[in-house]
Amino acid sequence: MGGFFGITSKENCLSDVFFGTDYHSHLGTRRGGIAVYDKEIGLQREIHNITNSPFRTKFDKIFEEMQGTSAIGCISDTDPQPLLISSNLGNYAICIIGIINNSQELIQQFLSFSGGHFNAMTGSKINQTELVAALINQKSDFTEGIRFAQKSIEGTASILLLRDDGSIIAARDRLGRLPVLIGKGENGYAVTFESFAYQKLGYVDEKELGPGEIVEITPDGIKQLSPPGKKKRICAFLWSYYGYPTATYEGVNVEMMRNRNGAIMAEHDKELGNAEGIDFVGGVPDSGTAHAIGYSNNAHVPYARAFIKYTPTWSRSFMPTMQSERNRIAKMKQVPVLDLIRDKNLLFVDDSIVRGTQLKETVEFLYGNGAKSVHMRSACPPIMYGCKYLNFSRSTSDMELIARRVIVELEGEEGFNHIEEYSDGNTERGKALRKAICDKFNFSSLEFQSLEGIIKAIGIDEDDLCTYCWNGKE
Repeated sequence: MGGFFGITSKENCLSDVFFGTDYHSHLGTRRGGIAVYDKEIGLQREIHNITNSPFRTKFDKIFEEMQGTSAIGCISDTDPQPLLISSNLGNYAICIIGIINNSQELIQQFLSFSGGHFNAMTGSKINQTELVAALINQKSDFTEGIRFAQKSIEGTASILLLRDDGSIIAARDRLGRLPVLIGKGENGYAVTFESFAYQKLGYVDEKELGPGEIVEITPDGIKQLSPPGKKKRICAFLWSYYGYPTATYEGVNVEMMRNRNGAIMAEHDKELGNAEGIDFVGGVPDSGTAHAIGYSNNAHVPYARAFIKYTPTWSRSFMPTMQSERNRIAKMKQVPVLDLIRDKNLLFVDDSIVRGTQLKETVEFLYGNGAKSVHMRSACPPIMYGCKYLNFSRSTSDMELIARRVIVELEGEEGFNHIEEYSDGNTERGKALRKAICDKFNFSSLEFQSLEGIIKAIGIDEDDLCTYCWNGKE
């Protein structure tokens, strides 16, 4: 994933961009960068590896090294960015969020006619942000260039571009799978992925870009360069997991959605008479917490934190590259509250069940500390398809998904013709899927939120949501 933040102002804005970018740290763990424009110095840029250190610890000296009245910052889960570009359109800094699935095809097309080149990284990999810049530069102005890039890209790309006159061009991806919001302040404007990032800095909501919309932002105002398209597919998983609780997308707050989502799951359990005799409801920290609170309030079962994440030194869930080390760190972070576990019937709500690797160890950890029973609820439907638009699931193959693996075990690849039934807990296939996962992970019971339930919790028209990972519909 990743996130970006920018400001164009009449005053030095570096401090605000530093904090605004840092507020996107939950969206990526690999690279962080800031580019700044100053009238006297021009464009400046700094990028750091943030794999094992938070963004702010790597950029604490930039106030001595950089200055400017306009700046953009990026937290990236992929390539180093922002990049500084010198082109026929002028000098600018650029960062993107999203994924380009046809990058090799676009690279070969570009090289075949341009006679140009790319700066290759280790393994001959091309920085995808540089590729987007190359596509933009094929046209005579930024608006046409961004339109061309987004039309050419299979996947998703939202773009933030800082020009050498201090203006910022922001473009939401073509189908609006990711949010781009603009806030207004006393001396200028901020543009962001996470709305709370500019709100904490004293900016107020001004505008949320529509799908494919392109705007130019200066300290004096916002100019629309290209209107929004009619078709929207914002990622529904943002509310379930990736979005920060204080963020709001399309007018829907993340924390409020998660509370509603949990309440809907509890209502469903009550109707079926499931999970009776539960002593405590808890969330798998941290993204399951709000869902669990909503469940607890509706079910009238006490909410409790039966185990706590130790985050002072292990603040990130997937720092190491090796799965085995990630699992070990996840285990080390879990510190039990024995009085809330021993001889207790526990129900936990997780934001999702993707591969299930860490969840299995969590359940073993709970039983190892004396739990009587462990019931599990997933705050979203079974994930049946690896995301090809944002790559949120981190799965390199659909067969890494626990739901798909279980389907193959139950009836081979023929089962993929009945995915809709497997997703539905009311069908025989749906019940078989849930029982098989329970048996694998030693759950006392398992249920997934329905597609209808999560759409209801979000409160946005289904046609405006991307639900590909659950039902394969584009």
